[in-house]
Formats: sequence, C-alpha cells, structure tokens
Amino acid sequence: MISLFGPPEPTLLERLKDSVSKTRTELAARVEQILTGDRPVDPELLRQLESALLSADIGVQTTKEVLAGLRQQVNEHKLEEPGSLKRELKNQILKILTAPSISSNGFDAKATAAPRVIFVVGVNGTGKTTTIGKLTNRLTKEGAKVVLAAADTFRAAAIEQLEVWARRSAVELVKQKPGADPSAVVFDALTSARARGADVVIVDTAGRLHTKSNLMAELDKMKRTAAKVIPGAPHDVLLVLDATTGQNGLNQAREFWSHAGVTGIVLTKLDGTAKGGIVVAITRELNLPVRFVGTGEKIDDLVPFDAQTYVNSLFD
Repeated sequence: MISLFGPPEPTLLERLKDSVSKTRTELAARVEQILTGDRPVDPELLRQLESALLSADIGVQTTKEVLAGLRQQVNEHKLEEPGSLKRELKNQILKILTAPSISSNGFDAKATAAPRVIFVVGVNGTGKTTTIGKLTNRLTKEGAKVVLAAADTFRAAAIEQLEVWARRSAVELVKQKPGADPSAVVFDALTSARARGADVVIVDTAGRLHTKSNLMAELDKMKRTAAKVIPGAPHDVLLVLDATTGQNGLNQAREFWSHAGVTGIVLTKLDGTAKGGIVVAITRELNLPVRFVGTGEKIDDLVPFDAQTYVNSLFD
C-alpha cells in the first residue's frame, strides 16, 4: 500500500523541529520568562501569556479559546503553578491540532480507485509549483506511479518549471500550449493516467488570487471535468500557503476553503518565520489539517506535519 500521508521517519521529525526553530525561539523564550519561578498564576500572568501567543500568530480567536480553557481551570484551582499551566497550554494546542475531524482526514493511494487525483491551489509566490515537485519526488520514492498535469496554462513559465520537476522525478507530464483550456489539460492527464495505470495525478492550477471570481470559476470547471473522467475526483485539494504571510495566509485559506473545497494545507517557508503559530490558527478556525511543511529549497525538503513534534518544538 502506498501511504501518502503515513507516519514520518525520525529524521523528518527532526527537520520539522528545525523548521519551527524561529517560532520556538520567540515563543518559547517569552513563555519561559512568564512561567518560570514561583510566581502566582494570576490575571496578569494570563494576560502576558495571551500576548505571547498572539505574537506568534496563533490568532485572536484561537488564543481566546485557549485562554478561556486555561482560566476555567485556574478558577477551579486545577492550575496553581506555572509548570502545570505550561503543560496544559501544550495540551490545549495539541488538542486543536489533533481534533478527530482533522486526524481522520488522512488518505492513501489505495483508499479510492486509482488514480487518486490531487489538485494543488494557491496564489502566486507561495511555492506551489516547487511543492508539487517535492510531493512528486516523495511519492515516487514511496513507489507510486505519478502523472503531472500542467493545468496552469496562464503562465508559460509555470509549464516550463513543471517540466523540470517532472524530469527530476522521471514522471510523465501532460501539457498543452500556453493559453490552452486548463480543463482540457485535466481531461487529457486523467485519461492518460488511467490508461497507464498511474497511482496519483497531481494537477498544477493557475496561481490565482482568491478574490478573482473568474479564476475561481475556472477552477470549479476543472473539478467538474475531473469528476467526469474519474468519479469522486479531485480526491484532495491541497492549498499551498506561505507561512511568512501570517494572518493574511489565514484569510487566503478562508476564501479557498469556501470556493475551492480545500481538504488540506501545505505550509511553505515555515523555516523563515517567527510566526509559525499560524499552523494552529488555520487548523482551529477552518478545521483543516496541515499535511506537509516545506523546510527548505531542496527536493527532499517537504516533510509530513506531525502535531506532537510541532507542539514540543514550540515550547521545549
């Protein structure tokens, strides 16, 4: 069985931990400063803790929810010293990241009739095409037969970039001329993939602004075309977000979630931001899982997201 989102290897966990080092440095330092010693757990301590969480871009609503849970336990005298408060803080965030409705969202290539169809969406500049290349590399190493669909026909460079990635992983690329109908590319790719017995088709879509209704309509047409060729397709719609955009990334996620049926997030450039708490905000507010995290520029720098490692990395 080809497990697309199986448990990551220990080396990958270390890379995930490294990728949140900037957030850890900022957040852990502030939390340690607040929660060290024998100071009482009082309203002022909780106010400082709230400020620390907001500074890491965990988000207003998520921070309010976490603090409400902590205050309740403080009022019930269940949390009376800083150490126990920190443990409960970690538990609260881990609970958000491992909610049953999220953790049950995983998939593997044998869960549906092959090929499994993955649409990759997002705005320009987030690392979408690069993410597709990294995901393709990962799946082929797991033994999957992958076909790429160059359905971003609006930008000639996008097709050329995808060709480079296809050659690096020695997979088939289905393309047409720039300006062609993206839905026609999807039709050709899925038809070819089914005939060749492929396991996975990854569809690159135009980097579109979530505010552009005509491009969102085009994406909807592509999804309908996919469903006609392979019932149930697309099986996953992965939204690529740039972690350095912070709360703006959350706004993008909201729009894509409502218009494109996003099923999971790939967070890029997490290693370049001190505001990696956006992972928690996206998960809590949209009930969407973070599937993968980009940890660098190399072809292997895409690791499965692991909630326990992430939480431990933030605070320890």
